[in-house]
Amino acid sequence: MKKLLCILLTFLLILTLSSCASDKAEERSFEAMDTVMHFKTYGYSYAPDVMEKLAGVLDSLLSTEDEESDIYRLNHNGSANLGADALALIKRSLSLSADLKAYFDPTVYPAVCEWGFISGDHHVPDEKRLKELAAHIDSAKVKVVGTTVTLPKDTAIDLGAVAKGYLADECRNALEVSEAPCAIWNLGGTILLYGKKPDGTDFKVGVADPENPASYFGYLTCGEGIVATSGGYERYFEEGGKRYIHILDPTTAKPVDNGTLSVTVFSQDGVLSDALSTALFVMGADKAAEYRRTRKDFDFIILTDDNKLYLSEGIYDDFSLESGYDYEMIKVQ
Repeated sequence: MKKLLCILLTFLLILTLSSCASDKAEERSFEAMDTVMHFKTYGYSYAPDVMEKLAGVLDSLLSTEDEESDIYRLNHNGSANLGADALALIKRSLSLSADLKAYFDPTVYPAVCEWGFISGDHHVPDEKRLKELAAHIDSAKVKVVGTTVTLPKDTAIDLGAVAKGYLADECRNALEVSEAPCAIWNLGGTILLYGKKPDGTDFKVGVADPENPASYFGYLTCGEGIVATSGGYERYFEEGGKRYIHILDPTTAKPVDNGTLSVTVFSQDGVLSDALSTALFVMGADKAAEYRRTRKDFDFIILTDDNKLYLSEGIYDDFSLESGYDYEMIKVQ
């Protein structure tokens, strides 16, 4: 994969030297990683072609369903010698899991499958089965020796919670080689903001209304970075009059039900933004505020079902509520 990335970057550099910049935006939409991605790039019309290839390669490399992928081989064999990208992302995920304790764990995958969020055969598992699943959610038991990763029995990994963030980081690396002046790439809920807009204004990112995802309840004005959003409205099913969302609590193997509706994270690190949007959702607003006080390399926007909007102080003044919404905005110091 790293060899392929180098080829793509070299191709990008050659095209840069032979291309002309302009203020016109080149736009492209395509499907990858089970979502629709939209690229808007200023200055170099070939960039979306290269990025689409990169997204496709990473998609197949990290897929849990593609029999040729590193992750599929690992999950089905219990141990596998991995390529550089899958190995790097697993190591990063394990490190984040250790830091985030029980709020983020890539080994939650078997539980996600049990609830039917992968196959579409949704159902509520019985308590005995949930306890069995929860007992095997523990990324601390995953072993990495050299390029070989070994999983405990009845354990499987899914990197879906960080894959789009990793893609955002790799795309940014490619943009730096291309010398493109500006890009706004929506990777399906994870948004890469790169460079400076031709008109000199800051970026403006809408945050989806969980009750109507086609609308925005507010806007974040910011410079370059990666914005990732997680919400229970993305994938869910209803049974017995209750809604079950796809974001699971690793300690119980059950869908999160703590009053959180959506979490948006802004940072300069795509993998971090992606992982934290999930982890803070599991934590809930109060614990998320406590965690934010331990590190200052990200900011968040958390919407709860009692119409409260929690914003970390780093972006509080940069967020504007859309008219028609009366959420109570709370600054988290």
